[in-house]
Amino acid sequence: MASYSYKTSGVCSREIFFDIDDGIVHNVRFILGCGGNTQGVAALAEGMPVDEVIARLKDIDCNGRGTSCPAQLAKALEEAEKNS
Repeated sequence: MASYSYKTSGVCSREIFFDIDDGIVHNVRFILGCGGNTQGVAALAEGMPVDEVIARLKDIDCNGRGTSCPAQLAKALEEAEKNS
């Protein structure tokens, strides 16, 4: 299992921690952000394939920011996959 951290940009959360084990997402934790929303996203991503999480979350926008906490998770996963 590999552990990752990602500094977010353009959103209320500041950092995302997560693990990837054999292409599956585990233990997603957002630092700051909207507590209920980030906990919900983390719970939904748990146990999902990385590619599926990316596909579902990458285009979500928060109030016209061009990104969101879910989209930042997708970006973090993309980076982790690229660098592994």
